[in-house]
Amino acid sequence: MDSMDQEVLRTGTRWLKAGHRVFLVTVVKTWGSSPRPEGAMLAIREDGAVVGSVSGGCIEDDLIAAVRASRIVDKHPSTLKYGVTAEEAWRFGLPCGGTIQLVVEPLVDASVIGTLYEAVSSGKLVSRTLDMETGAVLLADAAQTDGLHFDGQRLVTIHGPRYRMLVIGGGQLSRYLCSMAVGLDYQVTVCDPRTEYADEWDIPEIRIVRTMPDDAVLEMRLDRRCAVIALTHDPKLDDLALMEALRTEAFYVGALGSRSNNAARRERLLEFDLTSNDIARLHGPVGLYIGSRTPPEIAISILAEVTAAKNGVVVPKSSTIEGAKPIRALEAV
Repeated sequence: MDSMDQEVLRTGTRWLKAGHRVFLVTVVKTWGSSPRPEGAMLAIREDGAVVGSVSGGCIEDDLIAAVRASRIVDKHPSTLKYGVTAEEAWRFGLPCGGTIQLVVEPLVDASVIGTLYEAVSSGKLVSRTLDMETGAVLLADAAQTDGLHFDGQRLVTIHGPRYRMLVIGGGQLSRYLCSMAVGLDYQVTVCDPRTEYADEWDIPEIRIVRTMPDDAVLEMRLDRRCAVIALTHDPKLDDLALMEALRTEAFYVGALGSRSNNAARRERLLEFDLTSNDIARLHGPVGLYIGSRTPPEIAISILAEVTAAKNGVVVPKSSTIEGAKPIRALEAV
C-alpha cells in the first residue's frame, strides 16, 4: 500500500461521513503494461471529485463522467475492464496494449473504511475481504507476505506498511531519511542507544529503540521485505547491526561512509564469521551518485538506491557512490 492509497481511505471516510455518495475503485488485475499496480485505489464522489489513481488519467476521466451521469448506480460491487481492444487501450492511454480490471464498490457505513484507515494510520497491516455479491466486508490481521486476491466472488486487499526499515543512528541525516521513508510507506524503526540522540527524537510516526543494534536486528526478525541502513559513522554500532543484518533475507543492507571506510568495514566483518557472499551484499558507500551534499540530498540518494533494490532494478556500478566517484575524479584530471 502506498501513501496515495492511504489518502484515498482518509478522504473517502471524510466524504462518507459528510453524507456524500462515494465509490471506491480498486485495480484487481492487469495484463501487459499498466500505469498502476494491482491494489491501487481511487475514490470518486457523486459530483466527480476524485482522490487517488488507477491509471495515467484517461480511465479516471471516464469513471468521473460515468459517476456524474449516474451510469454507475449499482448497489453492490461490480467489475469494469478497460483496454480489451487495441482501440480502447489507445483511447484510455494504456501502454503496449495493456488491459486493466477494476472493482467498483459503492461505499456505505458497513464498508468500514474509517476503521481501516485508523488501523493503517496506527501502523497495522490489515486485510480487507469484500463479498462481491452482498458488499459485506471483513477486516483481519494480515502478514507481510499476503497479497491481493480476486476470484470474482471475493476481493482481498492488503493495507498498511508492507515494508519495514531499520535505521541505525538518530542524527540529522536519519531524520530526513526516516521522514521520507514514512512517505514511501515503510514502517520505520530507529535504533540508537546513545541518549544524546534518542532523547531528542520526536518524529511520532517512527519507533525509536535504545537497544544495541545487533539486538534490534534480531528482535525485528528481518525478512525479504526489510531494509537496514547504518548511519552512525561509529563502527561499534554500525558493525553490530551489519554483522547480523547480512545474515538475514533483508533485501537491502547499507552503510554510510567513504570508500576507504567501507573497505575497512568489509575487512572487519570478515572477523564475524560472515562469508564473502554475505559481505558482497553490503551497499557501501550507501546511495546513488547524484552530487548530493546536504542531508536531505543524501537521504534522497540513499532512498533512490533502496527503491531500486526493492523494485528489482540492477543499478550499474557507475551510478553508485562507490563506482561514480573514481570516474568523476579521473574526469577532473
